[in-house]
Order: sequence, then C-alpha cells, then structure tokens
Amino acid sequence: MSLTAWALTTGEAGMRTQARGLARAVADVVLEKTVPPPFHWPWRTPPSSERLHPPWPDILITCGRRSVSRALTIRKASGGRTLTVHVQDPRSRAADFDLVVAMAHDRIPPGGHVIKVATALHDLTPDNLAEAGRSWAGRLAPLGRPLLGVVIGGDLKGRPFTLTDARRLLAGLQAIRAATGAGLAITPSRRTPPAILALLAEAFAGDPGVFLWTLEGDNPYRGILALCDRLVVTSDSVSMVSEALATPHPVEIFDLGFPRHAAFVQRLVDQGLARRFDGAADPPARQGGPVNATDEAAARVRGLLQARTGVVG
Repeated sequence: MSLTAWALTTGEAGMRTQARGLARAVADVVLEKTVPPPFHWPWRTPPSSERLHPPWPDILITCGRRSVSRALTIRKASGGRTLTVHVQDPRSRAADFDLVVAMAHDRIPPGGHVIKVATALHDLTPDNLAEAGRSWAGRLAPLGRPLLGVVIGGDLKGRPFTLTDARRLLAGLQAIRAATGAGLAITPSRRTPPAILALLAEAFAGDPGVFLWTLEGDNPYRGILALCDRLVVTSDSVSMVSEALATPHPVEIFDLGFPRHAAFVQRLVDQGLARRFDGAADPPARQGGPVNATDEAAARVRGLLQARTGVVG
C-alpha cells in the first residue's frame, strides 16, 4: 500500500526541512504545502502548494505555529483518518495531534502524545550524504588533510552576527591552520552578512588550502558535511548544528551567544555530542555515532501507522 504525506509548514527553510525530512522517511509520496500568508490581496490566486482540499493524505506533518489550526481542521475533515504529526511545540493541546515531536529544550512535557528529541529533524540521509561526497570529492581533495569544514549562518532577531564575532572565528581557524596544516572548506549561507563574507575573502585570498564558497554555483554544504574530518558550525541555526551531528564527524559549535539557542547548545556540550569552538588544535572527542532525530520520530510514526492500519510506512 502506497502512503501519501503532506509536509505543511509556514514556509521557512528550517520548518520545511524538518517536515519534509520526516515525511520522506515514512511515506512513499510526499507533497510540500505552505500555509497561506495571514494577509493577502483578495484577487491573489493562491499557488497549488497553498490549496488544502481532499483527497486528504494518509499522514499530515506540520511545522510552524500557523500550521496548527490547519492541521486540526484537516484531521476533523478526514474523519480522523489522517495521522497528524506536529513538529515543535504547538502551543496547544498535544492530545489534539496523534504525535508531537518536540526538542529537548522545548517547554512541553514528554509523555502521552509527545516525544522529545535531542536535535532538529531534517532530510539528510546516509544516501544523499554519500551522493554529495562523490560529487564534491574531487573539488575538495586539493585542500589536503585533515580537512576542517566550516558552516556559517547569520543574524538572528535581536542579535546580529557581528564583525567582532567573525574576527574571533577567523582567529580560531587560523590558529588551527597554523598548528595542524588543516585545509578549510567554508560555506556561508544566504543569511551571512556581506561584511563577514568580505572579511573571510580578504583573509584567505590566494590560499590554496582554503575553499570559500561565494554563494554562486553548486552549493557545497552537503559535500562539506560528508567529506570533512571535523566540522565547525555557528550556533545561530539549530538545523545546521543538527545536520552536522547526523554525520560521524566531530562537531564544534561557534557560540554566538544567542539566548534562544543557549539551552540547546549547552545540552549538546553536556552530553558530549559537541564542543564549543575555541581554536584548539585537537578535534573534540565525540560520544557515540551520528545523531539523527528524524529516524527516532519516523519509528514512532511507523508504530502509530501499524497500530492503526497494520501498514508500516
């Protein structure tokens, strides 16, 4: 029996990755849907991704606060046939969903319809990481070994990623280069401030041991996660940190002091899953192998499906 899933989100990249990743792990056919914006011109024709109408999916996975009411409406309209899963704290009754997947630092208590996971869900798998590794192996090989991957985000509301932060990161990377001869593969994001991109470009201009993505051409992000011996990720993105932890490589977090993510970062450090980046030459010792909360959530969804229909997704 082929299972269908909708990944219904409010459209942000991090929300889409979480819902899509879980949907792909449990269903054969996955459609991404977006909650319409709260305000729009009355003559605007909504795209197909915003149209929510029967036939209802076997599984509905939502993420983002504005998706909650839509999920409850679809659950009722389907006569309860659609299995409803919400990712993150819905800020409503957990019992209104078949399953809520919240992170360990969320306030919603575990138990009943709620499971708590250590990292954010995502759509990285061993297969797509291996594919990215094959695609980028030749391009990153000239940097040599050991190879340090650096994943850089950007500002968060109320806390910018400043040039002072960037100089601190740069000093740590240069210290590792000097001590170990490591190559650097650096990928900024679309959110990285231009001044920080310029700082890095100037610092590493002409250095054959450094690759710095210019935001043009193929995105090296997954290739870097697949191939580097050690990963440094800025703390502004829970999703980027979580995806780094889904690899077998040691992970260090460049802590920008974002209050929203403080508990998440500290818990990973306390559990030995990551270390705060300080430019130390030796990579951190990592407790255990890859951490993939998507697999944990998918197993619970499959159990619910099997109990309900006898079908395993």
